[in-house]
Formats: sequence, C-alpha cells, structure tokens
Amino acid sequence: MKQLISVEEALALVLQDTDAMSVETVSLHDAAFRVLGEDLTSLRTQPPFPAAAMDGYALYGLDAMLGNTLKVIGESAAGHSFVGSVSRGETVRIFTGAPVPQGADTVVMQEDVAALDGGMMRISAEVTAGRHVRKTGLDFAKGQIVLTKGTVLDAANLSLAAASGHAKLPVYRKPRVAILATGDELVAPGMAAGPDQIVASNGYGTAALARKVGAEIIDLGIVGDNIAAISAVIQSAFDSDIDVLVTLGGASVGDHDLIKPVLAGFGIELGFWQIAMRPGKPLMHGRYGKTHVLGLPGNPVSSLVCGHLFLIPLLSKMMRQTHEQDTPRARLTHAMRPNDRRQDYVRASVTKNANGALDVTAFDIQDSSMLSTLAASNGLIIRAPNAEAANTGDLVTVMMLR
Repeated sequence: MKQLISVEEALALVLQDTDAMSVETVSLHDAAFRVLGEDLTSLRTQPPFPAAAMDGYALYGLDAMLGNTLKVIGESAAGHSFVGSVSRGETVRIFTGAPVPQGADTVVMQEDVAALDGGMMRISAEVTAGRHVRKTGLDFAKGQIVLTKGTVLDAANLSLAAASGHAKLPVYRKPRVAILATGDELVAPGMAAGPDQIVASNGYGTAALARKVGAEIIDLGIVGDNIAAISAVIQSAFDSDIDVLVTLGGASVGDHDLIKPVLAGFGIELGFWQIAMRPGKPLMHGRYGKTHVLGLPGNPVSSLVCGHLFLIPLLSKMMRQTHEQDTPRARLTHAMRPNDRRQDYVRASVTKNANGALDVTAFDIQDSSMLSTLAASNGLIIRAPNAEAANTGDLVTVMMLR
C-alpha cells in the first residue's frame, strides 16, 4: 500500500523556500488591506500645533478660576486660527481642532462658561489649568516610525499612514494566480450542458479564496482532456509571469487524469502527490522556476477544502500576512465512528449553546461532490488519522470556515 504524506508534511513542503513578493508603491486606496513592505516614517508632526480638544474658550492657566470674568478678544476655528496672542484677563472663543493662540495654555469647555454683555464671559465651574489642549506631536512626530514592515493596512493603519503625510505606500505585490479547470465533462455556468456534462464550479470558489487574501486572479478557463491543449494553456500562463498555477481536476490516477503527465512534460518534479486526507487525497504540488504549481482535486468540496488548507497559507506567506486558522474546541452532539488512516475534515454546523460553549453537529452525508453541504457548513471537524470512536459530549477540534 502506498505511503501517503500527512497534511502537516504536505503543507510544510508547500511553504518551504517561499519568497516574499517584491515591493511596489501604490495609492492609499489601492493599499487597503495590503501588507506594508517597508517601515513607514512620518512626514509631518500631528498635531502640528497645540490644538483644542473641546469647543470652549482658550485662556492663560492662571486665569482658569471659578467666577473669573474675562474679555473675549477673538475666535480660533479649525483652518482659521486667531492672529495675535492672549494676555491675562483675555480669552479667545475656540473650536475643537483649532490652534490654541499664543499666550493661552488651557481650554475651558463652553458648558462651563456663562456669556456676559459687552464681550465678556465668566467661568462658571472649577477648571484645571492645562486641560483640553492637545500638545504638539501628541499623536506622532516628523521622522518617527509610525508603522512597521509587515503591518496589514487595515482601516486604522491606513488612516494613520494618510495622516502622517503619505499619498502612496510601499506594499508587497499581489501574487498573480492562474486558475485552470480541466475535463471534457465541464461547461461554464450559463452554457448549455450536454447529457453527460456538468457545470464547472471549482474555479469560482478557488478564485474567491485567493482574492480573500488579496491575490490577483487570471482565469485560464476550461480545457478538455487533451495533453497538447492543456500544455499550451499552461505554457501561456508561465510565459505571462504568474506566481501560482492552480489546476482543478485531472490530478488522480485515471486514464483521463492528465495533469501529472502534463507537469512532467514541463520538467516539474512534484514535491508530493496524494496526501492522507479526506476529502482531497489527489492533491499535488511542485515548482516551475519561481512559480508554485498546486494541483487541486476535481471534486468541488475536495478542491475548496484543499484551498483552505494549502492555497490560503501559501498566498499569505507570499504576501507576508499572518495566517492563523481558527480552530476552537467544540462538543459533539452525536457519536462518531473510528477514523481510518487519512485525516478527515468533516463538514459540520457549529453553534453556541446556552452556556456560551460551542456544540458541533456533522452532516449525515459527506460525499465530496456535495457543495450544498459545504455551503451549509460553518466548520469542519478535524479527525486525526486512526482516531478512536468519539462519543456524544466529547470535545473535538473544529476548523472554522466562516
């Protein structure tokens, strides 16, 4: 019996010697959720001046006393600062974000002030000197590293990059992923299917997984079971400088499974072929120069499960993103039979019980062609090779899908 490689060994082979993408400079909008390729140094100081943190009145701290009456000599608003300075006994009406005038070091909230006739105001509450003023550089200073290499540019980080004066950012380039479906039995969605044909679906789900982590997709379409035709399409993909080639189907051992001989024709040596997992046993990986080649199974569920386990971690590493699979423990709502020599990924529904803990229920039918079951699943029960029978209430590890 052929010795099958484990999932862990296969993943290690996929990820080994995987270089990061080169760094490119893109606009702020295009940088969203990309990974920063260099440390980012601020081009400015924020705030660039002492600024009001509240609407109110700016004054000298020694005048900030309950019952004190001050003369209002002007106004400072965001984008329109007060020209001049504040002396003892004077104050300036000020608004949030506006520069605090020279001579002032305290802002009294407008709720703590009573307006008087003749351009005067009286402080009507206890006030602490120095309150409600944002010091120059409170947020960051020019020349300061505000974001480090490897940071994912989420909403807050992207806003910080913009605030620090950058209109463009250095980020890791998106991997170019070419996806090819093979098989005489396949037709594209929307096309008329023959009596012995089915609609190709794997490519759309696989592309969605790759896009989820930021890859650029090149759809190579569907090619029938013909070595010359498959080879020609793959050659064109290699010529277009792709980073990953994903083939769908044709990875097993049947007479019409042609991906392995096609890859051999390119001189590609497979790091592995067939792994000890279910669904997804006929999976292969190799390299063509710098290009990763990942051959996924043709069965839709097998293809997508393998995409979660291998394609997403590969692309994440190429873009230097941290990939941490969510794998909580959950209690079985039913018994499960002993497992065989393959690691099993069982489609299941994960729910919270009244105590806030997780319960998990496997679907009765686990056929690898059934996309409806995968679509209804929010997790996969991971059963180790040769796992013993599990009882109702036992804790099992679940790989969350959504």
